[in-house]
Amino acid sequence: MQRRTKIVATLGPSTNDPQVLDKMIEAGLDVVRLNFSHGNPEEHKARVEMVNARARAYGRPIGILADLQGPKIRIDRFKDGKVTLEEGQRFILDANFDPLGGNRERVGITYKDLPNDVKRADTLLLDDGRIVLWVDEVGPAEIVTRVVVGGELSNNKGINRQGGGLSAQALTDKDRADIKLAAALQADYLAVSFPRSAADIHEARALLRAAGGHGGIVAKIERAEAIDALEEIIEACDVVMIARGDLGVEIGDAALPPVQKHIIKLARTMNRVAITATQMMESMIENQIPTRAEVFDVANAVLDGTDAVMLSAETASGKYPAKAVAAMDRICREAEKQPIAQVSDHRIHSHFERIDEAIAMATMYTANHLGVKAIVALTESGSTPLWMSRISSGIPIFALTKHPETGRKVTLYRGVYPVSFDVNSTNHAQVNKEAIDELLRRAALHEGDLAIITKGDLMGVHGGTNAMKIVCVGKMAEPIMDKIDS
Repeated sequence: MQRRTKIVATLGPSTNDPQVLDKMIEAGLDVVRLNFSHGNPEEHKARVEMVNARARAYGRPIGILADLQGPKIRIDRFKDGKVTLEEGQRFILDANFDPLGGNRERVGITYKDLPNDVKRADTLLLDDGRIVLWVDEVGPAEIVTRVVVGGELSNNKGINRQGGGLSAQALTDKDRADIKLAAALQADYLAVSFPRSAADIHEARALLRAAGGHGGIVAKIERAEAIDALEEIIEACDVVMIARGDLGVEIGDAALPPVQKHIIKLARTMNRVAITATQMMESMIENQIPTRAEVFDVANAVLDGTDAVMLSAETASGKYPAKAVAAMDRICREAEKQPIAQVSDHRIHSHFERIDEAIAMATMYTANHLGVKAIVALTESGSTPLWMSRISSGIPIFALTKHPETGRKVTLYRGVYPVSFDVNSTNHAQVNKEAIDELLRRAALHEGDLAIITKGDLMGVHGGTNAMKIVCVGKMAEPIMDKIDS
C-alpha cells in the first residue's frame, strides 16, 4: 500500500549526516523544510545540496520548502538565562531595557512597537501560553503587567496577545533577504509566517518572482486575524499550513480542532494544498515512540483530508529523526485504510471553467467507480494531478513529467507520485504504451489492470490536458468491455 498523505520534515543539526537523511528518505520522507529562523545561508545551501544529491541517488524527487521567520515578537534575554515568575507579582516588558539585562522585575522586548498594540486589561501569553500576564498599565515604552500564571521563563520566548491584534508586518527585512536566498536555492515552496491578509501573500510572491524564484507560496495560518481573512488568504496562496503553535495561543487551544478541520475542508474546496503542522509528534524529540495522543492527532489530520503532516523539532534537533518519519508513515498508512479517507463528494455539483479541470474531475469519478488500479497523468505544470488529488480516493495518481520542478512540486499533493518521463514521440498510441510500460517497470501496474491515462492533444503545452483514456494493461489495442462488465 502506498501512503497518500505526504510527510514534511524539518532539517537541522540532527539531519546533517547524509546517513541520517538516507534513513529518513527510506522511512518515507517526501518534502524537506528549511527553517530560516535558524542557521545561516551557507548551512541552508549545504543542506539543499545534500538533499538533491541523495534524491538523485534514490531516484526520486524530494521537495524543498523554505520557511520564512516572520516578525520576531519576543522577550530579550535574562542576565542569568532565566527567571521564575510567581502568580500576582508585578512584571514589566520594557522596549528600552538592556536586551541582555533581564531580571525578575523586567525584561526587554524585540518588538519595540508592542506598547502601541496593547491596552489595560489585555492578556499577554509568553512561551506558547505557559506564562500568562494581565496588562495593568501601558506607557510609551513600558507594559506593566501582573502575573496570572507563573513559572520558569527563559531567554527569547515568544509573546502573543490573546485574540490577536499585533500590528507587526508579516515580511521583515530579514525575510526579504531570505526570499532571495530561497530563489537562489530553487526552493519549490516558500512559507510566509504570520500573514494577516492576501496582500502579504501577493507581496511575497512578487518578491520571489522578482528574485527569479518559481516556487509556490505557503500561507501559515498562525494569527487570529488570519481566520477572519481565511478565504482571501487561501485564494491568494498555493498551500495553506495550519501552524498550530501561535494560532492555538491566540485563539485558545480548545478552538483549534474545529478550526483545523475547517481550514483543511476549505483548502480542498478551493483546490489548494493543506499541511498540518506543529507538535504532531513532539515527544519523539526525546523518545523513540510517540504518545497515543500524538498517534490520534496524526491519524485525525489524515481523516480530515490533510495533504501533508509536518515534523519540526522532532527531526531538526531530535534524537530519532528517521524513527519519527517512520512512525508518521505507519500512522498515515493505517488511517488511510478507513473508508472515510477514500470517498468524496467534492465538487460533484460544480460547474468547471477549464477543460483540464473537467478532465481531472471526470477521471476521478470514473476511477472511483470502475475498479481502476492507477491514474496516469502526463503533466507539464502539475495542475491536473492537483485537481485530481482534491478527490478522496484510494487510487494512486502518477504524475508523469519531464520537468524536475513539476516532479518536486507534486511531492506535496496527497496521493500523487512523481515519475520522471520524457515524451519521445508525437504518436499518441506510442506515448500511452511508453507511459504504461514505465509503470509496469516500477511494478505499479500489472497485466490485466485497468488504468486511466490523461494527457493533451498538444503534448508539451501547459494547461492542455483535454483527453482521458481507459486502458487494460496488456490489451491496450483491444476493446475492454469484457473487463469492464466483469
